[in-house]
Order: sequence, then C-alpha cells, then structure tokens
Amino acid sequence: MSSILSIREVTKSYGPHKALDDISLEIPSNRIFGLLGPNGAGKTTLIRIINQILVPDSGKIYLDGEPLTQKHVAQIGYLPEERGLYKSMKVGEQVLYLAQLKGLSRSEARSRLKYWFDKLDIGDWWGKKVQELSKGMAQKVQFIVTVLHRPKLLIFDEPFSGFDPINAALIKDQILELRDEGASIIFSTHRMESVEELCEYIGLIHRSRLLLEGRLTDIKKAYKQNRFRIEWTPGNGEVALEQLLNGTPVEVSHFDAEEHLWDFTLQVPEGEKQRLLHTLSEKGSISSFRELVPTANEIFIETVQKKDLHG
Repeated sequence: MSSILSIREVTKSYGPHKALDDISLEIPSNRIFGLLGPNGAGKTTLIRIINQILVPDSGKIYLDGEPLTQKHVAQIGYLPEERGLYKSMKVGEQVLYLAQLKGLSRSEARSRLKYWFDKLDIGDWWGKKVQELSKGMAQKVQFIVTVLHRPKLLIFDEPFSGFDPINAALIKDQILELRDEGASIIFSTHRMESVEELCEYIGLIHRSRLLLEGRLTDIKKAYKQNRFRIEWTPGNGEVALEQLLNGTPVEVSHFDAEEHLWDFTLQVPEGEKQRLLHTLSEKGSISSFRELVPTANEIFIETVQKKDLHG
C-alpha cells in the first residue's frame, strides 16, 4: 500500500494539555481514510497541522514522500466543519476569488466553476449573497471551493452537516467519484453509517493517542466474536432450543408460529460451528446461517469504552 501522507510521531500540546501524543499514521493513496474519535480526541488538531494552520511540537509529516512545507498547501483541499464563506459577498464573486487564491487563472476558474455549478444544479445561485443561502446550500458552495483546484489530498470534516438525505447522497457520490479519479481523502465524521459506506481504512484517536489503524475489513475480522444469527425450521413441532443446542446459551430468540420458523442469535464456541450446522440440519431445515460481523459503530464504542475503563 502506497501512502499519500505519512504522519510520524506527531505531538502537540496546549500548555499542560497534550492534544496529540506520539501519533503515527499512514494515509493510503487513492483511498478514503476515516479519521475517527470522540469530541476532544485530537482530530481537529491533527487536521490543522496537516493544513499547516498549526505547527507540531515534535514529529514529521510527509506528503508524497516529501517533508510537508508551505508549497504543498495548493495540493490539499480542506472542508472544515465550521464553514468560512463571507456572508455579505455574492456567491459568484466569492468562489472566483477563492479559486484564484488556489492558483487558478480567472478563465480556468470560471470554466471549472461552471462545470461544478451545473453538476450540483446550483447555476442560479451565482448572483445570490451567501447570507441568502440555507446551511445546506452554503455547504454545496464550500464543497465546490474545496475540490475545484483538483488537489492530491482532500480533507472533509463532517461534510454532510446541514444536508437533507438527497443532497447528502449527492455529495457522497461526488466523494466516491473524486476517489475513483485519483484523489486521496481523509474523512472525519461521527456518523458511523457514512464510515461503513465510504471508508476503506480507518484510524481511531482517543485521549490524544491512536488506538486503532488499518483496513476496516481487517479490523472487523479482528473484533468478531463467533456470533451467528440463524433462521431455522424444526422438523417436528416446536423444539426447546437450549436442549437442542446442548446448553449453548441463546442471546435472542423468536418463534414465528405462522411461518413455523425460529430466529435466534448465539455465540458459537470455537470449533463448534460444523457440529451445530449438522445438528440443525438433522433436526430441521436451515433458512439462514449468518455470522454477525461488528459494525464500525460497535467497534468505536467498544474500543473507546475499554480505553476509558483501563486507561
């Protein structure tokens, strides 16, 4: 896996408070990396260091193998959670001005802005003042400003804030399209369903330290607990599950008398899966036998709570 961004042993303190404590992360190229953590974990501080708004106390950051310097600002696009548009300026004047700050000529900026305004169906907003826009409308404008100069690295901090479900889906599709076109993306959010939909890799920061990092599918495998949800039809009438399962405790169970179907969840002891399958097949018919893989939200909660409990 090649990295667009290498963060190595970065530390940052504000007086006695340590916001980042020896953070090392590899952000993969051409992928979406979920930067996760509770409020106050240190995510915003790290993002500001990457954008060179803040300077770390120690540690190094490399962009495409080069030490991060001021010249790299033009290669990064940052959509902060707190938006920064000038409310009294007209949308068209403002986006042209911001695009030129990113190094685009006025003609190239106009061309690219027309493309994005048409794509997001906001062409008639050009002459409106930002203060006339809803939060979601202003968010669309800021999204365009973030991606307009086609940066190597995009950082989205809560990009769906203020959007209704339709526009959130629209922006999600644009983010995936940008990845497919070669952009590398850091995605910071508290919405774990968005992490499931978008992120291939994650890093979880809590109390200023990195607790988890890696491919999301690999992390899910590591957190599995051999739990299964089973739908099963007994061969002869109702069956006492506890007896049939040889004492294996059932977590949740429901019998649908109309369908004559058991729906139950249990944790299968290591090495007992085949025996269970054989027993159920012998005594009835299995409709579904599905392993319950933990969600990103469940992993987030378990990891953070364990850290809080054990320090």
